[in-house]
Amino acid sequence: VALGLALQKARTLAPLLPPGAALLQHIAQDLSPPEGCAELLARALKAEPSALVRDGGVIAEGFDAELDELRAIGENCDAFLLELEVRERERTGIANLRVQFNRVHGFYIEVTQSALSKVPDDYRRRQTLKNAERFITPELKAFEDKALSAQDRALAREKWLYDQLLDALQPHVQPLTGVAFAIASLDALCALAERAHTLNWNAPEFVAHPCIEIVQGRHPVVEARLAEKSAGSFIANDTRLSPQQRMQVITGPNMGGKSTYMRQIAIIVLLASMGSYVPAAECRLGPIDAIHTRIGAADDLANAQSTFMLEMTEAAQILHSATAQSLVLMDEIGRGTSTFDGLALAAGIAAYLHDRSRAFTLFATHYFELTEFPADHRQAVNMHVSATEAGRDIVFLHEMEAGPASRSYGIQVARLAGMPAAVVNHAQKALGALEAQQNESRAQVDLFAPPPQEEAAAPSAVESALAALDPDAMSPREALDALYALQKLRRREQQQP
Repeated sequence: VALGLALQKARTLAPLLPPGAALLQHIAQDLSPPEGCAELLARALKAEPSALVRDGGVIAEGFDAELDELRAIGENCDAFLLELEVRERERTGIANLRVQFNRVHGFYIEVTQSALSKVPDDYRRRQTLKNAERFITPELKAFEDKALSAQDRALAREKWLYDQLLDALQPHVQPLTGVAFAIASLDALCALAERAHTLNWNAPEFVAHPCIEIVQGRHPVVEARLAEKSAGSFIANDTRLSPQQRMQVITGPNMGGKSTYMRQIAIIVLLASMGSYVPAAECRLGPIDAIHTRIGAADDLANAQSTFMLEMTEAAQILHSATAQSLVLMDEIGRGTSTFDGLALAAGIAAYLHDRSRAFTLFATHYFELTEFPADHRQAVNMHVSATEAGRDIVFLHEMEAGPASRSYGIQVARLAGMPAAVVNHAQKALGALEAQQNESRAQVDLFAPPPQEEAAAPSAVESALAALDPDAMSPREALDALYALQKLRRREQQQP
């Protein structure tokens, strides 16, 4: 029934589509249902059928004469029973005689105990109750056989007709699938169009050269959430990635908006790639083959995978898969191990993405040592999320600015989270001591220097003798003598301490 209604409404959709768009015209062609399919469903099925075919009440009246006849017997049952009841009361003189039916005993005539003396000889006892007796007559028995048989036959006929209907629809499966695909496509396009119109999205522009250029980009989910809470408008930000600037090293405070900024870029790229308008004033994209992300913290302890192991596994997959046409999001890589291990790994991953993969990369980190990365890597640039202090509190401005952040404001964020004052004060003192210790320490190790090359070992006597041989100028006898000489040199080397 739902299919029949959908086919009837599909016919009304095609004339509503605006002309000119090739995609919409292709959808309009597929919206036409197969000839006669909707009419067949409308004739064959009741408007409100039973939930299950085995319960009957599915095939519409007038579709099959035999089924209508069998149904008529059941529908006339009540009238026959009332007529029989009136006749039997007049014949027997029993005023409270009743003709009834139940699923256990079928049809019966019920007579109270006080009227049993008036029961005719052709009544046959069917059931004895406390205050009444139930009887059956030859006429009622014949009707019972006919009525119950008609009900079973009607149900069997209805099941058979339903199977015939399914067989009749089989040749239409492929065009019906086309109708379903067209409606689904139209539904997706309408949803994207409604969002674009309601949320002020704009059409992206696609270019042949590699780039990601976004003007006033927004995160649609965070923006909608802010609108619900009436907490203020979303702060939009620009993004520019090109062959000359492929990586952004993003620093700034927790809760400042680094992850939101990174994810909104991925969402905009994804929406544009699937054919949607995007939450940005302008968007220009070059070829993008994939979006790779390493975001958040999770573990898989059931499979012996720690948080850090999963982080490294995902990072490794990205390094093996990312290309120069990929967008990579690396959010706080290296947090699950010691400071030096994490910092070293983060530096190595950043260098690999910059030098080898050459993917468009957003690299968020709290390792301020990584802000030195752009100094030695021309296609990387420092960006930070702005914030300012107001007394002992921190105010997040959520604006992306060029250059590295000056600090992480972790203790201020802990205070905002409700951390006990004793913990905050202790952390403040410990931070001051650590910063003083760092200032007194020796110069920082260069994280981005290439690994030192191992010095080549001096050749052994065997290697020198082997290199001096010229096999093309040797006779077989000379070659055999040279082989014996090499064996002697090798044994002599092994005997030396």
